[in-house]
Amino acid sequence: MIKVLDERVKQIHEKGAEPFDFDCDRRSTAGSVSQRACVFCGSRVVLYPIADAVHLIHGPIGCAAYTWDIRGSLSSGPELHRLSFSTDIQEEEVIFGGEKKLEKSLNELIDIYKPKAAFVYSTCIIGVIGDDVEAVCRKVSKEKGIPVLPVHSEGFKGTKKDGYAAACESIFKIIGTGNTDDVSEFSINIMGEFNLAGEAWIIKKYYEEMGVQVVSTMTGDGRVGDIARAHGAKLNVVQCSGSMTKLAKMMEERYGIPFIRVSYFGIEDVSEALYEVARFFKGNPEIMVKAKDLVKREISKIIPEMEKFRKALRGKKAAIYVGGAFKAFSLIKQLRYLGMEVVLAGSQTGNKEDYEFLREMCNDGTIIVDDSNPLELSKYMLEKKADLCIGGVKERPIAYKLGIGFCDHNHERKIPLAGFEGMYNFSKEVYNTVLSPVWKFAPRNRKHGGER
Repeated sequence: MIKVLDERVKQIHEKGAEPFDFDCDRRSTAGSVSQRACVFCGSRVVLYPIADAVHLIHGPIGCAAYTWDIRGSLSSGPELHRLSFSTDIQEEEVIFGGEKKLEKSLNELIDIYKPKAAFVYSTCIIGVIGDDVEAVCRKVSKEKGIPVLPVHSEGFKGTKKDGYAAACESIFKIIGTGNTDDVSEFSINIMGEFNLAGEAWIIKKYYEEMGVQVVSTMTGDGRVGDIARAHGAKLNVVQCSGSMTKLAKMMEERYGIPFIRVSYFGIEDVSEALYEVARFFKGNPEIMVKAKDLVKREISKIIPEMEKFRKALRGKKAAIYVGGAFKAFSLIKQLRYLGMEVVLAGSQTGNKEDYEFLREMCNDGTIIVDDSNPLELSKYMLEKKADLCIGGVKERPIAYKLGIGFCDHNHERKIPLAGFEGMYNFSKEVYNTVLSPVWKFAPRNRKHGGER
């Protein structure tokens, strides 16, 4: 029997078994081998898809391993974001400081690549040695005439959520510097959508078909110029609430732009995301008419095939462990539509309100976890007899070692899972994974006596 660390007992809850007294939104417990990423990683998740900017990591070369190829955000034009640059701090800079090396690196990169902006990511060692990154960025920005923005993403400062916040603060310095003369009165910014496998293009096409102008996507297929004029939009539509709600609130406070939280995963949620925007622009009823026509058309395309998936998957069990809790909400709805039962649901960055809502959505007996680790995930997936695990790159080997099907719903995937076509892709992947005959050879599914 796997034992849960005493310090983590209140970050795990089984619905129906006890009163809900949940602890979350805290730093990872030492020794728990958390699945959660660091501050630096969080900042890169948000900023990396800005395709016409230089992204320079100020620190040891190892941190530069977190590149575009890990995340896979697509661009319709420039692909500067695909290149990973580092100042490659050595022992000499640790002792005498790395500011000169940072300035030299920035000047060279800007001269060679002619970016629209540059982001400089501070890593753990920079926080320790105390380089004045702000001063270097100001100097180079003045000399080169482009925004050069420090990102205070020292990994030891907190959690992945703190990285999101650092990224939002850097982006906010660009917003408000562009011209908004051609921005429509029916316009939005899509926020927290990172264009994995081209998903931002799908969502943008929906809104444009409805007659809504998309001023910027922050940050999937992002452009510095579009972000600079994002303050002209009339509404911010926030998809990944953990990463972008802070920026939406900052824009609301300074520019008076309201925001809504949506999800583009699953038939129910993507339909509501379109309808909510249409309701906001009630001054133009034609937008709602077009939204309803679009939803009807897209659903009719996928429903016949979906019925086959639902029939085969009915009664199967799934475990969900993802980065943001808002995604978990949508996944529960998607799996229920497919007739599946969710036996474990958790996230890396959820807050008290998120987990309260998650508890209300789940059935009795469902395990709810915050900032989990491999031992806990293994324990509960085996105990609850899950047929499927939905997570990211770090959960994949856990599932496969247990002989459980896996669906990648994080940033490594190559097929879109957002929008109506994304719901079809997701359902097909779940169907093919769960119903694969390979799982009968897994040790947990073998008959007693070693027979297969």
